[in-house]
Amino acid sequence: MKAVFCNKLGGPENLDVSETKAPTPGPKEVHIRVKAAGLNFADTLQIAGKYQSKLEPPFIPGMEVAGEIIGIGSDVTRPLTAGQRVMAFMRGGGAFAEEALVDNEWLVPIPDEMDDITAAGFPTVYGTSNFALKHRGQLKKDETLLVLGAAGGVGLTAVELGKHMGARVIAAAGGPEKCDVALKHGADFAIDYKVESIKDRVREITDGIGADVVYDAVGGDAFDQAIRAVNWEARILIIGFASGRIPQVPANLILVKNISVVGVVYGAQTEKDPAYGASFVQEAADLYRHGAVKPYTGKVFQLENADEAMKALLSREYAGKIILVT
Repeated sequence: MKAVFCNKLGGPENLDVSETKAPTPGPKEVHIRVKAAGLNFADTLQIAGKYQSKLEPPFIPGMEVAGEIIGIGSDVTRPLTAGQRVMAFMRGGGAFAEEALVDNEWLVPIPDEMDDITAAGFPTVYGTSNFALKHRGQLKKDETLLVLGAAGGVGLTAVELGKHMGARVIAAAGGPEKCDVALKHGADFAIDYKVESIKDRVREITDGIGADVVYDAVGGDAFDQAIRAVNWEARILIIGFASGRIPQVPANLILVKNISVVGVVYGAQTEKDPAYGASFVQEAADLYRHGAVKPYTGKVFQLENADEAMKALLSREYAGKIILVT
């Protein structure tokens, strides 16, 4: 089978496609013929050796997969069958290949209405946002949710899910086209942070009250502004640092408004309790089935062009998800 290998830690230029032996499932694993795989910023960190769970080269990256079952481990008791279409989050990598092994508890059946490309970009981002807003952020109806990086793969799902939960959603994105995408996916207001102040606009929109929950997958300057535009007892959800700068949190600002800065590591939570982690994806899949969420794919690349796909992700040129197809 063909697979993308990271042979040396660093940038996308270190990714190579080569032939390798097809894997054999362990007792609790499921063997999948990969149809498509989603890219996430965590993949860029993993190939650079900067992700929380580190892998030693050579390894096959990729944490998000969609395909069909071609083999089932001997100890798998779930009602799974050969040929069944499934999607999964794979924190340990392995998705950027023609075949992959997945822990059976991480699998979620793909709705009949969902195509493989959409499914490949679904588990990580919708699982992360559903877990973040419900479990960590405790977002309530009629609260104000500020989403930073709102047109990105994970940010756009936070816009959709926040709106579904009954929140007023403010989307902060870079450029008018990305703001338009966020508005079309349910945001009530959009802030173009390339030309507008996040802090000033949030205060203006909320009549000086500020956001109740901040969903931050960006870090950097956007975080610095957002923490100064929150309500009393706000919750700031730390998802990631797509800007490349990890912000330093001013403790005095946390103190004066009883702010909670909350870490969100969906992958680690899924490892600790796979069934619980997968339940957030299943919930989102049910919403998709009923038309409540509409995943957005920004660009599709062939598996052989994984390096170009990763560069496109790092450029933050495209809204929505970037997908590899086999």
